[in-house]
Amino acid sequence: MRLHDLKPNNPGKTKTRVGRGDGSGRGTYSGRGLKGQKARSGGGVRPGFEGGQNPQMKGLPMLRGFKNPFRTVYQTVNLGSLAVIPEDVSEVSPDVLFHHGLIRKINKPVKILGTGALNRSLQIKATKFTESAKAKIEAAGGKAVVS
Repeated sequence: MRLHDLKPNNPGKTKTRVGRGDGSGRGTYSGRGLKGQKARSGGGVRPGFEGGQNPQMKGLPMLRGFKNPFRTVYQTVNLGSLAVIPEDVSEVSPDVLFHHGLIRKINKPVKILGTGALNRSLQIKATKFTESAKAKIEAAGGKAVVS
């Protein structure tokens, strides 16, 4: 390899230069159409403007505001629903919960809630436990393992 063999890693697409004569294909009105508010310098309407009609954003106020794209959504499992797991299973993991239809996806975080009663000792692996769930698991002789 020589110095003259080197090429740029990603030769990007060149930006279209408007208003450089009719021969360029982007002359005269420079892609702005004819006249009007949007053809003027600094012209245009604000986002969400619908020509004076009541905007959708104003008509649906419950959709306004901030939605956190990074929030953690847990799959919840109640202690009482662990009764469907057979007696011979002593260790409960997300795989076991998925196999018995208690959660929908294996790769999503699982939270164990304290609703219901646990009448046998189980070692439960989950992402999170509520305080009441932890207390009930340990009272039954089991163990709550945060994984």
